[in-house]
Amino acid sequence: MSSIITLFFLFLLHTSAATPTLRPGFYSKTCSDAETIVQQVLRRAMARETRSAASVMRLQFHDCFVNGCDGSLLLDDTAEMVGEKEALSNIDSLRSYEVIDEIKEALERACPGVVSCADVIVMAARDAVLLSGGPNWEVSLGRLDSLTASQEASNEIMPSPRANATYLTNLFTKFNLSTKDLVALSGSHSIGKARCFSIVYRLYNQSGSGQPDPSIDPTFRKKLDRLCPKGGDEEVVGDLDGTPERFDNRYFKDLVDGRGFLNSDQTLFTSDGTREYVEVFSRNESAFYEAFVEGMIKLGELVSTVRGEIRKNCRVVNGSPVEVLLQTER
Repeated sequence: MSSIITLFFLFLLHTSAATPTLRPGFYSKTCSDAETIVQQVLRRAMARETRSAASVMRLQFHDCFVNGCDGSLLLDDTAEMVGEKEALSNIDSLRSYEVIDEIKEALERACPGVVSCADVIVMAARDAVLLSGGPNWEVSLGRLDSLTASQEASNEIMPSPRANATYLTNLFTKFNLSTKDLVALSGSHSIGKARCFSIVYRLYNQSGSGQPDPSIDPTFRKKLDRLCPKGGDEEVVGDLDGTPERFDNRYFKDLVDGRGFLNSDQTLFTSDGTREYVEVFSRNESAFYEAFVEGMIKLGELVSTVRGEIRKNCRVVNGSPVEVLLQTER
């Protein structure tokens, strides 16, 4: 375990009393239309670009895994702070920050200074799944926005698309997420796309062997060769599963057939510890939905214990460090 992750968990252990209490309907009295506003703005964004759903949903994973669900991912760099947007697993990969901006602007017009950016991410992730044909669930809210971000922590924690099932299982265990949670939450790749950059090594140099990943279905391999030729444009994107705009269990069926796009996906089927869940979810979409919702709720409970604020603009803190401290102490 890296020193950063170790310090993070020691901090959680010694400051658990400071953890915000989350609950459904948190804004029922202060901003009763908050969840409706989030969904309406996201629906409009998806009408402009369907891929926005997948992009917005993934923001919750990348935010919550780094020091808890605190909106730190959304902070732009400053002269004093290098943020998380250009961390190795985020740069040229995460998108749709402008959708979160649009949602936040609508909330600020309706209820100024009430709804945190961290909660916006969690609500929008749920709605991205729902509006893509997936399950619905009740989200607990009441998070605060962090006053800083850490690119170093993001680099230490967030997994690479080259990661294997053993690495991913160990990582999720550190966050009290089970193997079942890992496989179910990987089903977020039921929607969206990824870059050739993330798979060219699978196609042409798996594990430094100079050979392709033998687990790729031969017919699918030919399709990937055409999409991502050796020496080609690595910014080209491909579908993460056979129904990239619909949240369903096709992702798991594709893994069973050797048609996983990313190594971190296909390894869930080729590895003994995770294969059984892939097989169950490939046969039973309802079981996948149930496990995915459970995992998303647990992910959302990774709450930061550090003092925070309600940002007016998700990209910047509200004021100087002294002003912010006074705000959080009231």
